[in-house]
Formats: sequence, structure tokens, C-alpha cells
Amino acid sequence: MQTTHTKPSGEAGLFTKLGRIWRHRWIDESEVRRAIPAAALERLAGRVTASERRHSGEIRICVEAGLPMSYLWRHAPPRERAVTLFGKLRVWDTAHNNGVLIYLLLAEHAIEIVADRGIDAHVDDAEWAAMAQRMSAAFREGRFEDGLTQALEEISALLVEHFPLAEGELDVNELPDEPVVL
Repeated sequence: MQTTHTKPSGEAGLFTKLGRIWRHRWIDESEVRRAIPAAALERLAGRVTASERRHSGEIRICVEAGLPMSYLWRHAPPRERAVTLFGKLRVWDTAHNNGVLIYLLLAEHAIEIVADRGIDAHVDDAEWAAMAQRMSAAFREGRFEDGLTQALEEISALLVEHFPLAEGELDVNELPDEPVVL
């Protein structure tokens, strides 16, 4: 899924940058907990676990209130942060290169899906984008758990189709199933 991003310039750019910084500092982890309470995080972890019993892929969910200052000062897009977290959370480090990160940035209402090359080779950008749009529609209605559950089901179906477990094969859980809240 490709995104484009331009930097504002001049005085308008300064106000835009300050507004963005303010928005990211205003929203904190408590906003994440309101959107996705602890019980919902537990249910999502259980759904990831259940999903991964059906395929060899790994799915991670990461929800972040706002970007770190280093990203804000240089006006980095949410996609850059998602790709960085894809690496830090070791989603890229799966045996079949079939890890998927679902990243939510609440301060900008941004959704990024980052897929490793194994699964990404089977799914076109339009399909990932459509998945993100469906999540966004649920999030606009305040249904964060429902949107994430739907995305998990769709990603699971893709992983089952392209990376199913063989008859009698047990999944090796390569990564934690619990959502990450930053």
C-alpha cells in the first residue's frame, strides 16, 4: 500500500507543523485505552492466536496514540513509523516471510498495513487499501474492536489461502499475539 506525503513550507508550514505536534502530544495512551479497552485487547490477542493456528503466518497489531517527536519534527508520514515498527516488532523475521502488521495511529486516524514479501507477493495494493478502508469505516463509528476483528479475519483468510498448515502440522508461534500499545 503506497502513500504519498508532502511537507508544508513557509509560515503556513510552521503552523501546520505546530498543529500536528500539538495534536500528537494531546492524545496519549489513555485515548488508546478508551478506544480499545483492556478486555478488547485481550479478545484481539485471542483472535490472533486462533487465526495463527490455521496458517504459518504471523499477525501483529500495534496501536499508537501519537508519533514520537523525531517523526513530527521532520514531518514523517505514519507509513514510515509503521515500517519502522514492522522491523522493531520483528514482523519481518518470520520463517516464511509472511508476517503482517496492522498499525493504527490515533492522532491522525491513520491505518497502515505492512506485509512481508511472502504474503505481499500474493495480495495486490488495492486489496490492502480496501481492507484499510473497511477498518476506517468501522473506526469512524467508534467500533475499533469490530474493525480490527474484521481486518484480522480478512488477513487470516489470505494467510490460510497462501500459507496453510499441512494436515497435522502445528503452528510455531514466532511472535507474541498480544496487541502492542504505544
